[in-house]
Amino acid sequence: MSGNEFRFFLSCDINLPVTFRVERLEGLLPSTKSPNSVIDPATEERRSELYVECALYIDGAPFGLPIRTRLESAGPSYYWNELITLSTKYRDLTAHSQLAVTVWDVSRGKDEGLIGAATILLFNSKMQLKTGKQKLRLWPGKEADGSFPTTTPGKVPRHERGELERLEKLVNKYERGQIQCIDWLDRLTFKAMEKIKERESCRNGSSHLYLVIDFCSFEHRVVFQESGANFLLPSPIASTNELVIVWDPELGKINPSEHKQLKLARSLTRGIIDRDLKPSSNERKSIQRILKYPPTRTLNGDERQLLWKFRFSLMSEKRALTKFLRCVEWSDVQEAKQALEMMGRWEMIDVCDALELLSPVFESEEVRAYAVSVLERADDEELQCYLLQLVQALRFERSDKSCLCQFLVQRSLNNIELASFLRWYVAVELYDPAYAKRFYCTYEILEENMMKLAGGPNGEEDGFKLWQSLVRQTELTAQLCSIMRDVRNVRGNTQKKIEKLRQLLSGLLSELTYFEEPIRSPLAPGVLITGIVPSESSIFKSALHPLRLTFRTQCGGTSKIIFKKGDDIRQDQLVVQMVSLMDRLLKLENLDLHLTPYKVLATGQDEGMLEFIPSRSLAQILSEHRSIISYLQKFHPDEHGPFGITATCLETFIKSCAGYSVITYILGIGDRHLDNLLLRDDGRLFHVDFGFILGRDPKPFPPPMKLCKEMVEAMGGAESQYYTRFKSYCCEAYNILRKSSNLILNLFHLIAGSNIPDIAFDPEKSILKLQEKFRLDLDDEAAIHFFQDLINESVSALFPQMVETIHRWAQYWR
Repeated sequence: MSGNEFRFFLSCDINLPVTFRVERLEGLLPSTKSPNSVIDPATEERRSELYVECALYIDGAPFGLPIRTRLESAGPSYYWNELITLSTKYRDLTAHSQLAVTVWDVSRGKDEGLIGAATILLFNSKMQLKTGKQKLRLWPGKEADGSFPTTTPGKVPRHERGELERLEKLVNKYERGQIQCIDWLDRLTFKAMEKIKERESCRNGSSHLYLVIDFCSFEHRVVFQESGANFLLPSPIASTNELVIVWDPELGKINPSEHKQLKLARSLTRGIIDRDLKPSSNERKSIQRILKYPPTRTLNGDERQLLWKFRFSLMSEKRALTKFLRCVEWSDVQEAKQALEMMGRWEMIDVCDALELLSPVFESEEVRAYAVSVLERADDEELQCYLLQLVQALRFERSDKSCLCQFLVQRSLNNIELASFLRWYVAVELYDPAYAKRFYCTYEILEENMMKLAGGPNGEEDGFKLWQSLVRQTELTAQLCSIMRDVRNVRGNTQKKIEKLRQLLSGLLSELTYFEEPIRSPLAPGVLITGIVPSESSIFKSALHPLRLTFRTQCGGTSKIIFKKGDDIRQDQLVVQMVSLMDRLLKLENLDLHLTPYKVLATGQDEGMLEFIPSRSLAQILSEHRSIISYLQKFHPDEHGPFGITATCLETFIKSCAGYSVITYILGIGDRHLDNLLLRDDGRLFHVDFGFILGRDPKPFPPPMKLCKEMVEAMGGAESQYYTRFKSYCCEAYNILRKSSNLILNLFHLIAGSNIPDIAFDPEKSILKLQEKFRLDLDDEAAIHFFQDLINESVSALFPQMVETIHRWAQYWR
């Protein structure tokens, strides 16, 4: 749609009931405004109980019965957030339809119970239906007047409007999508608006009461039109430059001739002819181009028609199925039936393409069930790579007990690791009010089926014991949360908090030192932990004071984990899962870049566990050893090796640098500094702390590749043979991951509906940013040149080094 087009619906065509949401009351009630007012001791503890009465008036006369909201007694703020549906439909409205709202307090006497009222027209001066949030000023002590014109208008008079009213109007447009979203600028704007709101509130006090209601929004504007003939007077020709709107009732409707042509082209009788059709050379090239489209690409009308026409000749091409299913007009029963029959006879697709069929684009239950049947071919290791996204895909299912839900549960019954992770992934989503019922149903099905499992002949645990071993994981995390609260309350430095931690573990909470029964580690359910070692447990010097705990394992070893409370680590969990997946994809192509995909598990909205990997930050290494090479010489000295270290150690360092350089570029990892780049004793470098992804970065002018000069110096400089080898590994890894771009994009598409911050803000834009990093328009050779240019650009970027220095100063004074 071009910027000059104005698409709209006519109100007379909308056969839906009038709906709106009563949100909240702003301001103080009359009884609470005066600090000097006398309060009756008998009623001092009484809270006001308010409800809102909503009535529709058409041309000054009441239309239908008024509807009341529920009672709200939260005080001092009143928040209903209740959806009101009137019996009247939009098609019955007139140009002078008004909504009259009156706020009542049932806790007072009859005379004092009336709080105030307001009236609002449903159509504006341009005869367009009002949408979005509306802030109505209440007339105190008055009932809503529905006559026309009204004596209780909710609109703030023009001469009284200040900066706050103007900003609220713009926010309303922003929420309706009429103002472009710019992430960083929006955050600054909303912060400035909060300050303006506080300033205006202090200046004006709380002299007025406001009721906020939210009108329903449609895909296009709704323009008033009475039922029947369109008797619209022609607009008078004026000498001014006013915008003249011309109503076109046919705009946005289906063109009958085009619709007829499409139906004929796809009719069942055409199926006999289409069976023998073969594409020409040009048509074959067009089809191959379409098949290479990423899963995020929407097909236009000609492309859909082309694939439908040659659908029979494409049945042996497994890549073509997902594209063909996008061409189907699923509202046409006969066409949908034909498509499903062909799907059953199509060449079996790969698992990565089956993930695309579980996205919200495909609503057909048969298509989604087919995708699940393909997933059954994946082994447990591969399924675990996608489990996080498959749980999120439950949001897009048509029912709570879907095929996908049943499949995940059944596979989990045979693998305790899958069962443990499925239980945690589902449990975390119970906090989402929109889908809590769906995930709770999955949780119950898993519990019910696991409890029915019988014990094995070789002493395997029965279902009841297995489920209890998973439940004890939750009990353990609850106890760790309690410990963190106690430790945080200790005044003093980090050392005092560490002493308190060890004192608690050795004293009041000594049951955590030796568990009555072993507990499956939430991070690695195959490992049984038997207790915490107090002397080896500590606290990190950080604002959230995360715990570093050492657990004994049943086999006689130890397992070290970090437990965080107060921080959402679901984004870290996603990134580390992607690192693990990419490591697997690279190894399948015989390229081991010595990555460190440590385990991360969110156990709640603001808590979780991370695997502790013994390592040191580059900032610490450089401050103590001056260079990375000096540090590695301490652990792997070799007089005859390159730079005085073993060749194996240097090769490990170069490969890990290459792997993380490519991965952080593709995922758009931001906020990189020497404190979240860690180095292990064997030379493996890895990244931690993924608070900014998909291009977001708090630092100005971030380089495209997160490669610091200290890493290049450790390879012998930009002219050395080792740096050339580093670039070679980068380009090889980039091209391998580009081959799996569809899989990675599909996984992000499935998780787009989650509450992960950097994705939830604008899911479509986030996925397009990710797609852009793969440069799917280039062949392998061009991609190598492109990536080498990226590396050179990043190494020559001097500005990030200055930012790094500033950050180190900040860390020093912290």
